[in-house]
Amino acid sequence: MIKPSVLLFALLMSAPAFYRLLGDEIDLIQVLIRFLVAVPIAAVLMAGLRFILAGYRKAEEEPPATVMTPEPYDSPEPGKST
Repeated sequence: MIKPSVLLFALLMSAPAFYRLLGDEIDLIQVLIRFLVAVPIAAVLMAGLRFILAGYRKAEEEPPATVMTPEPYDSPEPGKST
């Protein structure tokens, strides 16, 4: 499914064609073709942007693993036997 952000970006990329349509410089078919060409290009560019920005997202905090508590070790004093 195409995301709305991709369609908006494709619309922005093909905005000059829509502007030229208002001045009757090009046909509606050419404008629609330019928009349809802009959609996959916008999808690739937005996917690349999402891939780059994914590394900067805040990682979800994981629950701490089992906590090890230190226990005292009774070592014999040097020179004394047990």
